[in-house]
Amino acid sequence: MKIAVLPGDGIGPEIVAQAVRVLKALGPQFDLEEAPVGGAAFDLSGHPLPPATLELAKKADAILFGAVGDWKYDTLARELRPEQAILGLRKHLELFANFRPAICYPELTAASSLKPEIIGGLDILIVRELNGDIYFGQPRGIRTSELPLFKGAREGFDTMHYSEPEVERIGRVAFEAARKRGKKVCSVDKANVLETSQLWREVMIRVSKEYPDVELSHMYVDNAAMQLVKAPKAFDVVVTGNLFGDILSDEAAMLTGSIGMLPSASLDKNNKGLYEPSHGSAPDIAGKGIANPLATILSAAMMLRYSLGMPAEADRIEKAVQKVLAQGLRTADIYTEGTQKVSTVQMGDAVVAALA
Repeated sequence: MKIAVLPGDGIGPEIVAQAVRVLKALGPQFDLEEAPVGGAAFDLSGHPLPPATLELAKKADAILFGAVGDWKYDTLARELRPEQAILGLRKHLELFANFRPAICYPELTAASSLKPEIIGGLDILIVRELNGDIYFGQPRGIRTSELPLFKGAREGFDTMHYSEPEVERIGRVAFEAARKRGKKVCSVDKANVLETSQLWREVMIRVSKEYPDVELSHMYVDNAAMQLVKAPKAFDVVVTGNLFGDILSDEAAMLTGSIGMLPSASLDKNNKGLYEPSHGSAPDIAGKGIANPLATILSAAMMLRYSLGMPAEADRIEKAVQKVLAQGLRTADIYTEGTQKVSTVQMGDAVVAALA
């Protein structure tokens, strides 16, 4: 099975290296090929997503992705910034469904900002639509305002939109996922204000009739943000659009103790996917050996489960991570008094050892 390995920028190469070690420890069944992406690719070829990297991603059975971005690229034209690499991959590979599980391991309840009785046992799956919404809507740009009060001033504008087929397909993904979990879907929108959300809600209700065994509820995004910190365990599967999902999934990540623990999967209609940690490139700590590789390692486990048809191997990785946490090993982001602080490589060492 061919895996495209795209480390990217900042801490990306450090954390991806540990995930690759874990995959290799499972045996020789993977063909791992690395390529530059993001700022690293721009430095080499003048573009964040070179044709050769895109071609490798298309041919691969799955993509293991690190992170992209660095402050030194902030002055580049928008189309050349590192972030365009991940947006380009989502577009070219038609990755429309983003899975972000937020799980609070028992050993990390003390690292969460919430009380143990509120956060203990947390297991939420956020399903975020990736290809639509305000991020990709047209028209967009910066222009001179024609509004009477602000006439002549510069104004920025973006367009939010969703079509019925886009909402239907992400809805089915969420309902199918819920069938394997707690059989509850909460659809998050802003239907009291946005026409786009009104359509979203109508379609979700229609799709829900295909899944009579799954309970559907609705919540406005502002209330959802509040409920995630008030009563997070009330959620099972949350399905929402690109913008709201971007925000809520990062909020949910922090409930678990650290965004360094949150893996993610971005899938197409055939379950081919791109797997990456939910955190960014963190250029301020790059090269210091203190980054948490567990989100990337857990992303590799998701890759085995969803794209490569290897659930037993995925279970092995996840159990190895749990074992390491039970041993009290912690990188700096999840360190609490009484545990043992380790480096990025040492955490990788521990997971590989636990696999054995």
